[in-house]
Amino acid sequence: MEYTLERLESLIGYKFGDPGLLEHALTHSSYANERHWDKTRCNERLEFLGDAVLEVVSSDFLFKNYPSMPEGEMTKLRASLVCEQALDFCARAISLGDYLLLGKGEDLTGGRKRPSVVSDAMEALIGAIYLDGGLASAKEFIYRFVLNDIDHKKLFYDSKTILQELVQSHAGSGISYELVREEGPDHNKTFEIRALLDGREIGRGQGRSKKAAEQLAAYHGICTINNTGMGGACI
Repeated sequence: MEYTLERLESLIGYKFGDPGLLEHALTHSSYANERHWDKTRCNERLEFLGDAVLEVVSSDFLFKNYPSMPEGEMTKLRASLVCEQALDFCARAISLGDYLLLGKGEDLTGGRKRPSVVSDAMEALIGAIYLDGGLASAKEFIYRFVLNDIDHKKLFYDSKTILQELVQSHAGSGISYELVREEGPDHNKTFEIRALLDGREIGRGQGRSKKAAEQLAAYHGICTINNTGMGGACI
C-alpha cells in the first residue's frame, strides 16, 4: 500500500489547500534532524497549536453537551479525551503512524507505533487543519475522530483505579506494575510497563512518563480481564 498525502486526506475527509501544511504536520523532529533542517521545520510548533485548538473545541463540546456536569468532572473527562493514550487510539483509526516522516533510527525502533510520537502528530494534524481551513474545519475533524466513543475513552483517564476496583472483590487478586524498559534521552524518554495480576502479565503500555505507561497497561489489563470473564465485555 502506498501511503501518500492524498490517501491520508481521503481517510480524514479533508483536502488541504496547502499540502505543505500536511507534510509539515507529519514531519517528526528526527527526520528534520537527519537532514540538518531548521528546528521549525518539524511538527512541534503545529503540535503546540493543535493542542490549544483541541482544548478549546473539547471544552466547548463538554460545556454544551453536559449542562449538569460540574467543573471538576468536566476537567477529568476532557483529560481522558485528549491524553496521550486517547489520541494514540484516535490516530490508529486513520493509521496516522504509517504516514509520518521519521528519521531512520526512530523508524527502526518502532516510532510509528510509539504513542508519544503518534499522539503528538495527531495534535500537529489538528493544528495544520486549523491553519489551512479555520476553526470550523478543525472542529469537524475533532468531532469525527476525537470526540467520539466517549464512554470508551473515559477509561484512559484513570484505568489504574478502575482495574483495582475490578479485581478487589476477588480474594487473593493483586495488581502490580513492572518497568520493562525505558529508552531515549532524559528530555524525551519512553517507558514501557506491564500490569501484573497475581504475577501474571495482563497488559502492557508505553508512555512518556511511568504514570502514562501504567495507565495504558492498566487499560489493556481491563480489556484482558473482561474478555476472560471476570467482568463484562470490554468497552
